[in-house]
Amino acid sequence: MTENQAEYKGTDKRLVETKDVAVQGTSPAAVIQLAMTTGVDLDKLEKLLAIQEKWEANEAKKAYHDAMSRFKANPPEIEKDKKVGYQPKDDTKPFVGYSHASLANVTGKINRALSEHGLSAGWTTTQESGSISVKCTITHRLGHSENTALSASPDTSGSKNAIQAIGSTISYLERYTILALTGLATHDMDDDGKGSEGEPEYLTADQQIEINDKIKVLYPKTPGKFLKWFGCESVEKIPAKEYGRAIGALKNIALEAKSKKAERTPGEEG
Repeated sequence: MTENQAEYKGTDKRLVETKDVAVQGTSPAAVIQLAMTTGVDLDKLEKLLAIQEKWEANEAKKAYHDAMSRFKANPPEIEKDKKVGYQPKDDTKPFVGYSHASLANVTGKINRALSEHGLSAGWTTTQESGSISVKCTITHRLGHSENTALSASPDTSGSKNAIQAIGSTISYLERYTILALTGLATHDMDDDGKGSEGEPEYLTADQQIEINDKIKVLYPKTPGKFLKWFGCESVEKIPAKEYGRAIGALKNIALEAKSKKAERTPGEEG
């Protein structure tokens, strides 16, 4: 028996035994309708309304995770469709070029696929002390939403002016927050985490330890599962610019696992 069912069971029996009023259904809404019809006092009605709100929130949460599971069962394939590059400020260094999935490509394909399951994505952006933060929120049509956020400094590579540097970082973070929140990756992974010499800059030792610790907690028996999805043979080979996306993905995996565990009934096996 769920917590909501237990609360409902404890409702004043006079409300459910009244024979003069016909009410369809056994949800808290039906009980509230019956309570209003039979003239129950305000305190009891407030308690019933609280039960109704809690019940609706739980139903919306379950619907969100069910929709997300169906979305992930047949996810869209995100191809790298844009080639960009720049000449480092140090003219002695070679031209840097790379391919990535454009924001329009990522959001267009993912949002279309999400909408088929009653989901939609949106972003909010904040800037403070030279750091830009972008939060992606995915919301189910019943109201439940979940989000993840990433932060970075303005992208001053190449010859970008101040506004272009901010816009570049926002686009980058919008792409990676929605990819992290949906658990998707671009085809063959983006290679825009490369340094100016064309070789990737890898995670620091502390970042490697942090990610390894999270992987051990989430995948105690199959630690390679996350790395296979992420497209890297080892944590040491994760590019430095992929750190935020890796942490965001692990955070959402942990939240999803915690949510599924909370939804189990006491007698249900893991």
